[in-house]
Amino acid sequence: MTDRIAVSTTDAPPPAHTFSQGVRRGPFLQVSGQGPVDPATSEYLHAGDVKAQTIRTLQNVEAILAAGGATFDDVMMLRVYLTTRDDFGLMNEAYGEFVGARVASGVLPARTTVFTGLPREEMLVEIDALAVLA
Repeated sequence: MTDRIAVSTTDAPPPAHTFSQGVRRGPFLQVSGQGPVDPATSEYLHAGDVKAQTIRTLQNVEAILAAGGATFDDVMMLRVYLTTRDDFGLMNEAYGEFVGARVASGVLPARTTVFTGLPREEMLVEIDALAVLA
């Protein structure tokens, strides 16, 4: 079996803890949970604005996918973590526009949305991804 390879890029925020931005093994690429963080400054952005946080978060996911040789057409599954059910509609709107515009095949990834506490109070959303490259 092929070795695991850490995937990293300066186009996404560095991990704040003891994990890789992404890990690739063979055709599988797992992107760690990303939040609304500016890769250049490591600042959390768009306090209180779940739509803007969702877009920034997906941009970070996309950067790690690209670093691992993938696009949203390779993504099988996205998991979205929200702090409140009240933000679901706005997150879903931003998510749909962002992901839909990047899936040329027209086959959207599967998705699960979970309502939970997140590591930082200003985080309204966190998203991770699993891609399979041909």
